[in-house]
Amino acid sequence: MDNETKKELRAQYEDRDAVGGVYIIRNIVNNKILLDAAADINSRKNRFEFSQKTGSCIDMKLQKDWTAQEGRHFVFEVLEVLKKGKTQTHSEFKADIDFLKEIWLDKLTSEDFY
Repeated sequence: MDNETKKELRAQYEDRDAVGGVYIIRNIVNNKILLDAAADINSRKNRFEFSQKTGSCIDMKLQKDWTAQEGRHFVFEVLEVLKKGKTQTHSEFKADIDFLKEIWLDKLTSEDFY
């Protein structure tokens, strides 16, 4: 791939609309959840699906149940998405995502967390 093509691809990647959000990974056997947030929610979902297919655990907090259930009894649920503003820096966007996670942590007080 020549340098011009690389520059074009990089520019397209940087110009894409970033979508982050808050999600949970739920164990459908015991209903325990892992709450988390990401600046790229689609990448996190892809990582989760890859982990299920390969049998590798996505988070150490889930390891015991993930191994016992071979990852089959876990689901990825998006709670809320947030689109990055055009003038927003990555760190500002990440701060907004983290704040959104804190709000959801307060909302889910009755849940059983990992």
